[in-house]
Amino acid sequence: MTSNKKVNFYSVIIGTELLNGRRKDAHFPFLNQELLKRGWEHKASFVIEDDPTLMNNVFNLIKADENSVMFCFGGIGSTPDDYTRVAAAKAFTNYKMEFHEEAKQLIENQFKEEAYPHRIHMSYLPINAKLLKNVVNNVPGFYLKKRFFFTPGFPSMSQAMVVEALEKYYPTSIPKYRVVLTASCSENDLIDVMLKVSKDLDLSVLPKFKDEKRKAVISLAGFDKNHVDENFELFTNFLENNKIEYILKDISL
Repeated sequence: MTSNKKVNFYSVIIGTELLNGRRKDAHFPFLNQELLKRGWEHKASFVIEDDPTLMNNVFNLIKADENSVMFCFGGIGSTPDDYTRVAAAKAFTNYKMEFHEEAKQLIENQFKEEAYPHRIHMSYLPINAKLLKNVVNNVPGFYLKKRFFFTPGFPSMSQAMVVEALEKYYPTSIPKYRVVLTASCSENDLIDVMLKVSKDLDLSVLPKFKDEKRKAVISLAGFDKNHVDENFELFTNFLENNKIEYILKDISL
């Protein structure tokens, strides 16, 4: 199923050990790759420490975007520094939580008597949570409202959950149409033209230096080819009228 619904994807990667350099992050590159190959893009990515107040602030920031979809990594275990389940309930379900019966059974089946007294708390989830399959040890991730997905900090567990969620709810987007040119001028020369471009299009103008000469790489993208082309003519007309050389190509995201 292909969709052109407006979706803003966010990732929240929780782990003090990432910020202090004890571990390297593998979540962002994997999620970003999975989004791009389906025609989606990141809106923003946050790497934050295990701080309940900070987590809640970031969750509320993302919730305020009515088009947001969030993938959160880390902090859903049973140790005292695993705050994500409670923070998710505070932000998304007004603090309401419950022991999820299916998650509880999965944990009991996996760990038997060792499920108690601590591991079983991994089944205490925000109310109305749905589960994501854990292919490593059967302790599930979870999601809320088909938009907010919570996975473990271990890539071996979280990556399959990311794929499961995307395949189920966000399999593909209609590819954007993109046009790109490289002009023999500086980006400063193009500011007046940039200000005329429709705000609903993705515009970037990047400087480039070659043989000590300034160049500007202009990229414009959107779902409507005619709309993109009409706005792109603002640049080509300006360049041609001012006898500025440029090289043009078009690509699809």
